[in-house]
Amino acid sequence: MRKKAIIIAIICIVIDQVTKILISSYLRPGESVVIIKHFFSLTRAINTGAAFSILEGYTLILLMASIGATVFLFKYMKSFKSTKLGMLSLGLLLGGIIGNFIDRIVYGYVRDFLKFNIFGYNYPVFNIADACIVIGVILLAFCIMRGDEENGNKSRKSR
Repeated sequence: MRKKAIIIAIICIVIDQVTKILISSYLRPGESVVIIKHFFSLTRAINTGAAFSILEGYTLILLMASIGATVFLFKYMKSFKSTKLGMLSLGLLLGGIIGNFIDRIVYGYVRDFLKFNIFGYNYPVFNIADACIVIGVILLAFCIMRGDEENGNKSRKSR
Protein backbone atom coordinates (compact mmCIF):
# COMPACT_ATOMS: atom_id res chain seq x y z
CA MET A 1 0.00 0.00 0.00
CA ARG A 2 1.05 3.53 -0.64
CA LYS A 3 1.26 5.57 2.56
CA LYS A 4 0.85 8.93 0.84
CA ALA A 5 -2.45 7.96 -0.76
CA ILE A 6 -3.74 6.59 2.55
CA ILE A 7 -2.74 9.78 4.39
CA ILE A 8 -4.46 11.92 1.74
CA ALA A 9 -7.58 9.73 2.01
CA ILE A 10 -7.65 10.12 5.80
CA ILE A 11 -7.28 13.90 5.51
CA CYS A 12 -10.15 14.02 2.99
CA ILE A 13 -12.37 11.89 5.22
CA VAL A 14 -11.68 14.06 8.27
CA ILE A 15 -12.33 17.34 6.42
CA ASP A 16 -15.48 15.87 4.83
CA GLN A 17 -16.93 14.58 8.09
CA VAL A 18 -16.04 17.70 10.11
CA THR A 19 -17.66 20.01 7.56
CA LYS A 20 -20.77 17.82 7.45
CA ILE A 21 -20.98 17.86 11.26
CA LEU A 22 -20.66 21.66 11.33
CA ILE A 23 -23.33 22.18 8.68
CA SER A 24 -25.66 19.68 10.37
CA SER A 25 -25.15 21.51 13.67
CA TYR A 26 -26.12 24.92 12.33
CA LEU A 27 -28.60 24.33 9.50
CA ARG A 28 -31.80 22.33 9.21
CA PRO A 29 -32.45 20.34 6.00
CA GLY A 30 -33.35 22.78 3.22
CA GLU A 31 -32.02 25.78 5.15
CA SER A 32 -29.51 27.98 3.33
CA VAL A 33 -26.98 30.71 4.12
CA VAL A 34 -25.79 32.91 1.27
CA ILE A 35 -22.01 33.35 1.23
CA ILE A 36 -21.58 35.08 -2.14
CA LYS A 37 -24.83 36.51 -3.50
CA HIS A 38 -26.00 34.87 -6.76
CA PHE A 39 -23.01 32.49 -6.72
CA PHE A 40 -22.39 30.40 -3.57
CA SER A 41 -24.38 29.34 -0.54
CA LEU A 42 -24.29 26.72 2.16
CA THR A 43 -27.48 24.71 1.79
CA ARG A 44 -28.12 21.64 3.90
CA ALA A 45 -29.48 18.84 1.73
CA ILE A 46 -30.12 15.15 2.23
CA ASN A 47 -29.26 12.88 -0.70
CA THR A 48 -30.34 9.23 -0.68
CA GLY A 49 -28.86 8.73 -4.15
CA ALA A 50 -25.53 9.24 -5.85
CA ALA A 51 -24.36 12.25 -7.87
CA PHE A 52 -27.26 14.43 -9.06
CA SER A 53 -29.53 12.16 -6.94
CA ILE A 54 -29.35 9.31 -9.45
CA LEU A 55 -30.17 5.92 -7.92
CA GLU A 56 -32.18 7.73 -5.25
CA GLY A 57 -33.33 5.25 -2.62
CA TYR A 58 -30.87 2.52 -3.67
CA THR A 59 -28.66 2.86 -0.59
CA LEU A 60 -27.70 -0.84 -0.49
CA ILE A 61 -26.52 -0.80 -4.11
CA LEU A 62 -24.55 2.39 -3.46
CA LEU A 63 -22.97 0.84 -0.36
CA MET A 64 -21.93 -2.24 -2.33
CA ALA A 65 -20.57 -0.04 -5.14
CA SER A 66 -18.54 1.93 -2.58
CA ILE A 67 -17.06 -1.25 -1.14
CA GLY A 68 -16.27 -2.56 -4.62
CA ALA A 69 -14.67 0.71 -5.69
CA THR A 70 -12.58 0.85 -2.51
CA VAL A 71 -11.32 -2.72 -2.95
CA PHE A 72 -10.58 -2.03 -6.63
CA LEU A 73 -8.62 1.14 -5.80
CA PHE A 74 -6.52 -0.61 -3.15
CA LYS A 75 -5.62 -3.31 -5.68
CA TYR A 76 -5.14 -0.78 -8.49
CA MET A 77 -2.85 1.29 -6.28
CA LYS A 78 -0.27 -1.51 -6.44
CA SER A 79 0.00 -1.22 -10.24
CA PHE A 80 0.49 2.53 -10.15
CA LYS A 81 3.75 4.42 -10.07
CA SER A 82 4.26 6.21 -6.79
CA THR A 83 4.13 9.70 -8.32
CA LYS A 84 2.82 12.61 -6.29
CA LEU A 85 -0.03 13.19 -8.72
CA GLY A 86 -0.93 9.50 -8.87
CA MET A 87 -1.04 9.13 -5.11
CA LEU A 88 -3.00 12.39 -4.80
CA SER A 89 -5.60 11.15 -7.30
CA LEU A 90 -5.99 7.77 -5.59
CA GLY A 91 -6.06 9.35 -2.12
CA LEU A 92 -8.76 11.83 -3.16
CA LEU A 93 -10.84 9.04 -4.69
CA LEU A 94 -10.53 6.81 -1.64
CA GLY A 95 -11.24 9.65 0.76
CA GLY A 96 -14.31 10.77 -1.16
CA ILE A 97 -15.74 7.28 -1.54
CA ILE A 98 -15.20 6.44 2.12
CA GLY A 99 -16.53 9.84 3.28
CA ASN A 100 -19.87 9.28 1.56
CA PHE A 101 -19.85 5.60 2.57
CA ILE A 102 -19.68 6.66 6.23
CA ASP A 103 -22.75 8.86 5.76
CA ARG A 104 -24.72 6.08 4.07
CA ILE A 105 -23.87 3.62 6.87
CA VAL A 106 -24.54 6.03 9.75
CA TYR A 107 -27.48 8.06 8.38
CA GLY A 108 -28.83 6.13 5.39
CA TYR A 109 -28.16 9.18 3.19
CA VAL A 110 -25.36 11.57 2.24
CA ARG A 111 -25.19 15.06 3.77
CA ASP A 112 -24.64 17.70 1.07
CA PHE A 113 -24.17 21.43 1.61
CA LEU A 114 -22.18 23.21 -1.11
CA LYS A 115 -24.42 25.01 -3.59
CA PHE A 116 -23.21 27.03 -6.57
CA ASN A 117 -25.06 29.10 -9.13
CA ILE A 118 -22.84 29.24 -12.20
CA PHE A 119 -24.02 31.56 -14.99
CA GLY A 120 -27.63 31.15 -13.87
CA TYR A 121 -27.44 27.37 -13.52
CA ASN A 122 -28.12 26.06 -10.02
CA TYR A 123 -25.57 23.29 -9.76
CA PRO A 124 -26.76 20.33 -7.64
CA VAL A 125 -25.79 20.57 -3.97
CA PHE A 126 -22.69 18.49 -3.14
CA ASN A 127 -20.12 17.96 -0.38
CA ILE A 128 -16.36 17.74 0.14
CA ALA A 129 -16.33 13.98 -0.55
CA ASP A 130 -18.03 14.56 -3.91
CA ALA A 131 -15.46 17.22 -4.81
CA CYS A 132 -12.64 14.83 -3.86
CA ILE A 133 -14.10 12.13 -6.10
CA VAL A 134 -14.47 14.44 -9.11
CA ILE A 135 -10.98 15.91 -8.74
CA GLY A 136 -9.54 12.43 -8.11
CA VAL A 137 -11.13 11.04 -11.28
CA ILE A 138 -9.83 13.93 -13.38
CA LEU A 139 -6.30 13.57 -11.98
CA LEU A 140 -6.41 9.77 -12.36
CA ALA A 141 -7.44 10.10 -16.02
CA PHE A 142 -4.53 12.48 -16.57
CA CYS A 143 -2.12 10.05 -14.87
CA ILE A 144 -3.37 7.15 -16.98
CA MET A 145 -3.00 9.19 -20.17
CA ARG A 146 0.60 10.00 -19.32
CA GLY A 147 1.33 6.33 -18.55
CA ASP A 148 1.59 6.14 -14.76
CA GLU A 149 0.07 2.65 -14.54
CA GLU A 150 1.10 -0.92 -15.37
CA ASN A 151 3.68 -1.21 -12.59
CA GLY A 152 5.33 2.03 -13.61
CA ASN A 153 5.96 1.00 -17.22
CA LYS A 154 5.18 3.60 -19.83
CA SER A 155 4.48 0.81 -22.29
CA ARG A 156 1.51 2.51 -23.98
CA LYS A 157 3.52 5.60 -24.83
CA SER A 158 6.33 3.61 -26.38
CA ARG A 159 4.02 1.65 -28.72
